[in-house]
Amino acid sequence: MKRRTWILGGLAATGALVVGWGVMPARSRLGKPELMLTTPGDVALNGWIKITPDGSVILAMPRSEMGQGVHTALPMLVAEELDVPLTRVKLEQAGADKIYGNVVMLIGGLPFHPLEHEGADRFGRVKVKVGEWVVGKVARELGINATGGSSSVADAWMPLRMAAATARASLLGTAAAQWKLPAAELVVKDGVVSHSSGKSAHYGDLAKAANGVAPGEVTLKDRKNWKLIGQPAPRLDVPAKVNGTAQFGMDVRLPGMLFATVRLCPMLGGSPGAIDDKAALAMPGVERLVKLDAIGGSTAGIAVVAKTTWHARQGAQAVDVKWQQRVQGALDSEQIAAKLHAALKTEDGFAFFKKGDAADVQGKSTRLIKATYQAPFLAHATMEPMNCTAQVRDGKVEIWAPTQVPQMARAIAADIAGVGIDNVTLHVTLLGGGFGRRLDVDFVGQAVRVAMDCGGKPVQLAWSREEDTMHDFYRPMHVAHLSAAMDALGNLSSLTIKSAGDPISPRWFERAATILNGPVDMPDKTAAEGLFDLPYGIEHQHMSHVHTRHDVPIGFWRSVGHSHNAFFSEGFIDELALQAKQDPYVFRRNLLKDAPRYVTVLNLAAEKAKWGSPLPAGHARGIALHESFGSIVAQVVQVSLEGGKPRVHRVTCAIDCGTVVNPNIVAQQMEGAVIFGLTGALYGKIDIKDGVVQQTNFNNYPMLTLAQAPVVDTHIVSSIRPPGGVGEPGVPPVASAVASALFELTGKRHRTLPLFA
Repeated sequence: MKRRTWILGGLAATGALVVGWGVMPARSRLGKPELMLTTPGDVALNGWIKITPDGSVILAMPRSEMGQGVHTALPMLVAEELDVPLTRVKLEQAGADKIYGNVVMLIGGLPFHPLEHEGADRFGRVKVKVGEWVVGKVARELGINATGGSSSVADAWMPLRMAAATARASLLGTAAAQWKLPAAELVVKDGVVSHSSGKSAHYGDLAKAANGVAPGEVTLKDRKNWKLIGQPAPRLDVPAKVNGTAQFGMDVRLPGMLFATVRLCPMLGGSPGAIDDKAALAMPGVERLVKLDAIGGSTAGIAVVAKTTWHARQGAQAVDVKWQQRVQGALDSEQIAAKLHAALKTEDGFAFFKKGDAADVQGKSTRLIKATYQAPFLAHATMEPMNCTAQVRDGKVEIWAPTQVPQMARAIAADIAGVGIDNVTLHVTLLGGGFGRRLDVDFVGQAVRVAMDCGGKPVQLAWSREEDTMHDFYRPMHVAHLSAAMDALGNLSSLTIKSAGDPISPRWFERAATILNGPVDMPDKTAAEGLFDLPYGIEHQHMSHVHTRHDVPIGFWRSVGHSHNAFFSEGFIDELALQAKQDPYVFRRNLLKDAPRYVTVLNLAAEKAKWGSPLPAGHARGIALHESFGSIVAQVVQVSLEGGKPRVHRVTCAIDCGTVVNPNIVAQQMEGAVIFGLTGALYGKIDIKDGVVQQTNFNNYPMLTLAQAPVVDTHIVSSIRPPGGVGEPGVPPVASAVASALFELTGKRHRTLPLFA
């Protein structure tokens, strides 16, 4: 992955692309059979599909399962095209070939307005198509395997179905040749090929002869013939999670394993000075101390190795360390907030979207509405803290890791151990939550570094909850100033939004430089997404972002920029509805006359929530609409105050996510997203003082409890479009919808998160 193959920075708002790619031949994503693992008796038919002797199917799985259901949804695509029961599709970890790269995730980084995909402007549509084609070609060449951006199903939609359909065609062709019958007369049911003459064979009987057979013309199943796609199906990963056989990162157990934990410098960016480990090394079970540099973007510190995790943690606390502040001075979240507000006043920022002349209209307006919004740093707080098991011996590295980025995990392991990447074997376990935190691999590098000092024994390194909270890659703090021109009749003519905050992608690319070796300074779409790409029909718009750098470690947090920008934009839309003296639902609908998909979703949410109908005394509704990751979500919340605190009773979700593979998973992800979003909206805040994160555990960084969880109703818009994202789009609208309801209850406008601290 060299610089010549990477997209040069500077994706302008016009969508122009500068590409330095050298010679990039077209690359099929079908792959050769040799890419599959060689296992006795199994026959690989391409880079994705193997057939076992009993006729079962093995799928090369390139994506990580972190609760989002991808280990069920992707097998459903294969089972549909091969006509086998879903339970007959087994998984094996995909290799490192480029066919397994996530193309859709990179295409999703293009800063195009969603209405350009289907708008009246022919140039805009062509620009989008060309941009997506170019970036898709680059993405196929890079082959970056990552689970993120709500892209797993969208990326697999065509490649997996085509791989399965190609395998089916080869199997049918083999049966037709052996039986000397026309392939068109053969039928498949539950993996058994049969003919009206009575001849039959299951896939396992045909696979060996089918290996290398040209499939001929391959056609995907017509939508009207689908039996599995679009139907609710049980999650394949649930039984193992219920009976305890599922393997998460912290479940790994190996002969002779040691255990380690980290103690990182409390001051972000700081380092250990003098270390006195005598008391720790004298404790029972404690074996050694390893000094850790700032690996993978983490803060430097120490690790203690022992016979159990408990012994390691006791030992780590017994080490006397003189911690040193970073040379640039201590970080402080209040100071960062002040600098962001100052940047809004003094800097123009990068314009991601311009339409008409917003400045001129607002300069002449006699009715200008203004507001400033703010969102804090947030931690991921995954249920399973950071952990990795590593073994280094005989010039080879073997790691067991819950990671969203297998290539990066192997790359950092190779870099730390000083071996070639081909000498690194990675086993991807289940993830006990990812939410973007496991797009970084600092914990993998730390585990390898510790294992190097342990004489070839495997070592499981696990962070405590406190280290996890105090040394995250946080969602960045952002602020935004919004202004709009409105006439006396409530007609909105102009909208300007300028935001400020650290961009995530350049910082992540810096940490990933060992594998990507690409540019890091570029306008980052994730900083402005959810602001520059609004669907509302406003004639004059100007959307810009001021990129800053404050050195707090930041990373991708579930729904990324949309998570806070939707609060900014939808909160302000609610304010404008009030100024226009219109119902907030009606106000939005009137602004969406040229966006029928959005209207459909908005109407469905309002209808199912019985918008406008009477509520119990002391209750109010709020509404919000937002598009992210190719899907549109509208939410109506029902809120009351209990003891002066917000209580969300019900959330009604409507979603258009294109073609639905499994509606049960869509509903589950909406429920999970609402809980995740509500936690951040009501309580989430990371404060930094003297360089030290003040929140340490769930006692002062609380999660929404089961007793506080609302009823979540999910309603899906029927669609024939390709699948959009599901894991993240349910997060962005909820904070604004709750703020809207709170305004109805209290008359107080909330412009700063969290809504209740």
